[in-house]
Amino acid sequence: MNFSIQPVLENEEYQLIPLQQGDFELLYEVASDPKVWEQHPNKDRYKREVFENFFKGAMESQGAFKIIEKSSEGILGSTRFYDFDESKNSIFIGYTFYGTKSWGKSINPQIKKLMLDYVFQFVDKVHFHIGKENFRSQIALERLGGQKIAEEEVAYFGEPTRTNFVYEITRENHFKVD
Repeated sequence: MNFSIQPVLENEEYQLIPLQQGDFELLYEVASDPKVWEQHPNKDRYKREVFENFFKGAMESQGAFKIIEKSSEGILGSTRFYDFDESKNSIFIGYTFYGTKSWGKSINPQIKKLMLDYVFQFVDKVHFHIGKENFRSQIALERLGGQKIAEEEVAYFGEPTRTNFVYEITRENHFKVD
């Protein structure tokens, strides 16, 4: 791979900083609210032992970030790049979650813009797995220009397989919206 899937990315308000082992407790504090996971395929990630597995998968992906609000220096959530496919010139963005205090504040579009602007320097297509019952994320991605292109069974790291929709944003379409 000729680029890093774990750079530091930032705008005026937010930073994406590579996730580190020492971030577990602060990130779990955000993730321990059951409401965060209500529409996710794996609804019990608010439980410590389940989140420990999720965090382990994030660390092993080597593409995970903590999302930081610059003004408070607080962790708002996490996201990651994963499954880079050089032959298809594509990568996935996902495993994104925010604490409820960040909902409805237009944070996610800013974070996705940072990630898309960066990664479209290197790939032509970005894909997203979204649980078929995760209506909040489906709507959010459609607002960013994502198109649903497939449905597939996804086995999350150490978790049961779940049905997900695959959404796609292409470089060409991204820069038309931008």
